[in-house]
Amino acid sequence: MKVTILAIGKCKKSSPEALLIGEYLKRSSWQITIKEQDNATQQAEAKFLTQNIPHGAKVIVLDERGENIKSTELAAQIANWQLNGISELCFLIGGADGHLQSTRDRADLVLSFGKLTLPHMLMRVVLTEQIYRLQTIIAGHPYHRE
Repeated sequence: MKVTILAIGKCKKSSPEALLIGEYLKRSSWQITIKEQDNATQQAEAKFLTQNIPHGAKVIVLDERGENIKSTELAAQIANWQLNGISELCFLIGGADGHLQSTRDRADLVLSFGKLTLPHMLMRVVLTEQIYRLQTIIAGHPYHRE
């Protein structure tokens, strides 16, 4: 599985968040690419996000208004997409003002990681850990416990 994370805001290479993200990227057997854009207007951010979605990828927009599902449910959805020939996912992380409705409309899934507000760089850590967790669930690896 190929995964693209499109994110607004740039993560400093030596930050604690970058080190944690790097750890989950190393653990992952999936090919994960992160593309970043500096903060801008919501329209400019939306343009960056939507123009960089890989062709044929299933799009998952991270948004507080999205579905709040269990990791096992998301893993089941991704496994189903894989069975139907999907080999690429694209996660979109918006800027401080969130996503435009047009960006949410582009999504195959609008996903919430809860009602708490997280700093954008910390959200990347949580997302990369969840991507690693999802692949271990799909592979039947014991990393995830319920």
